[in-house]
Amino acid sequence: MITSEVLDFLITLSKNNNRDWFESKKEIFKIHQAFTKEVFELVQLGMSATDNLDKLKMYRIYRDVRFSKDKTPYKDYFSAALSRSGSALRGGYYIHLKPDAAFLAVGFWEPNKEDLFRIRKEIEQDATDFHAFLKGASFKKTWGSFSGETLKTSPKGFDKEHSEIELLRRKNFVFVKTLTNAEILSADFVGNTIKDFNQARPFLDLMSDILTTDINGQPFV
Repeated sequence: MITSEVLDFLITLSKNNNRDWFESKKEIFKIHQAFTKEVFELVQLGMSATDNLDKLKMYRIYRDVRFSKDKTPYKDYFSAALSRSGSALRGGYYIHLKPDAAFLAVGFWEPNKEDLFRIRKEIEQDATDFHAFLKGASFKKTWGSFSGETLKTSPKGFDKEHSEIELLRRKNFVFVKTLTNAEILSADFVGNTIKDFNQARPFLDLMSDILTTDINGQPFV
């Protein structure tokens, strides 16, 4: 389980986000990083029982400040992605551990141009399966509705009067579940995270079917 010491370190880092402080605490950081990675790997292990995953990717603590107005050098959170393995399984899972701003995410963040067009064509043709997820009581209780940016108008080539214009305007197809500090520190954090991700996997399977077939349902993978 994640310990309060991990969160305390991240809180202190956010208040001392400079190289001198970080270098003086680097060995402590490495301990917290390694421990957190072990917790993330337990989530991966549990997910691997029912899904095919690539190797866990834990993101580096160093920020890319080249094009950012915020020049603080370090992230004040730990995060990791679990991508699905193989060309037939699409989408992935994400864990973001930041005190008072932690969350889980699942789905498709900033899909490429081709994937986004294919998803929109499926919605244009028949969005029944999308609504089945969005309206499902247990799914909605955990994941709510889609998060992220939408276009201000209709995407090019799609009717602005289409009955599913709200879905068609989406730029991302991601669900987000916020976490409290108490939920992060719970002994059930790993088990609950696996449960929440597994609940969302049918959505990833639906999207995988869409993104590996043409508009007539013919597979190309």
